Amino acid sequence: MRIDRVMLLGGLCTVCATALGADGSDARATADQRSAANVRLLLPDVVYAVPGVEMNVYFDNVTLVLNPANYAFDVTCNKGVQQAERWTYTPSDKDVGSHPFALEVRDQANRVIARATSTVRVVRADAGAGSSASALLIGDSLTHASVYSRHLLDLCVGPKNSKLTLVGSHVPKPDQPENRHEGYGGWTAKRFATYYTGVARTGSHKGCGSPFLYKDPQGKVGLDFGRYCKDVNSGRAPDFVTIFLGCNDTFAATDATIEERIDDMVVHMDALIGAIRGVAPKTHIGLLCPVPPAATQDAFGANYRCGQTRWQYKRNQHRVIERMTKRYGGRENDRIWLIPAFVNLDCLHNFPQQAARWNAHTSDATTRQNNGVHPAPTGYRQIGDTIYCWLKARLADGSGTTKTTMPGR
Repeated sequence: MRIDRVMLLGGLCTVCATALGADGSDARATADQRSAANVRLLLPDVVYAVPGVEMNVYFDNVTLVLNPANYAFDVTCNKGVQQAERWTYTPSDKDVGSHPFALEVRDQANRVIARATSTVRVVRADAGAGSSASALLIGDSLTHASVYSRHLLDLCVGPKNSKLTLVGSHVPKPDQPENRHEGYGGWTAKRFATYYTGVARTGSHKGCGSPFLYKDPQGKVGLDFGRYCKDVNSGRAPDFVTIFLGCNDTFAATDATIEERIDDMVVHMDALIGAIRGVAPKTHIGLLCPVPPAATQDAFGANYRCGQTRWQYKRNQHRVIERMTKRYGGRENDRIWLIPAFVNLDCLHNFPQQAARWNAHTSDATTRQNNGVHPAPTGYRQIGDTIYCWLKARLADGSGTTKTTMPGR
């Protein structure tokens, strides 16, 4: 059996196994390459981890298949445990360092049809201890929920952590004034980059304009991150900015329109990144890869009736990550990072669910998921875990705080 590389996109590595015929020809090459293309296995370059915090790679989240039970998954790593649906790992202090990770997907004949590699990087639990850091979280309804932001604040409490301050004008929970961000339900990269109403950072999230748009003295509207920082953070650049978008940008896409939807998203994502980088060259920008949907169609039926399927949404979400990996992967020298939130979310157990009768003629009940794209608090906390581990990695590198004032402000 020969291993042929068929795809390499930044941190995304997929290979296909082809069997040789008696005459040395690739007897099953076409069929196997088709299988590998259908699986579309992807892993991030790095899976970040911190002692005491559980980290996972859920197999369904890193492949694009209708039923992962039709495949066998095989993890090679000297850390963690492989279970039926995931690889799971809660490191200890002695595990600090980098550990190779490989995942193979095998078909019913035990042929390797896809393989990807990554590195599990465990950083010190006391990285950044005694320092202070600030973070601006930009996103849609998953950020508006204010759960992963709350969890991030809670994780950063204690003598082993940097004191984290969240920057932002949006405070959905008035009893938690420290839990602030720029997260608005239904928003897209385009809305953040172009939607100007003259009213920003006040009122309904549906009526207010982008918090980053201003008129210049000539009346021209444009992104001005420097003025934003002056308004909300005393003129200082945040040490970290995370951008968690993609859900609304591509929700209604089909296989025929997904590429143009992502094209549009990327144009406006680039505009946001450019506005931040133009005045905050030392700020770390973390782009969260969109997370997968709930595990069942029940959740989409509850929210969208017959308007969207889980499979189409997952196809769209997976393609967004592939495109983000190609465009933004490997740009650490530019202080741009991909945060692999998609690998560490339990889409079966950590999404909302409710009891329901099987049908009208039985009193027997089951449990059905009832939210397609918004996790339960437990799922949001897994997202917060991933961001926290990424922040710790930046602090461990010794470049996690800036405390710089905007030029000319």
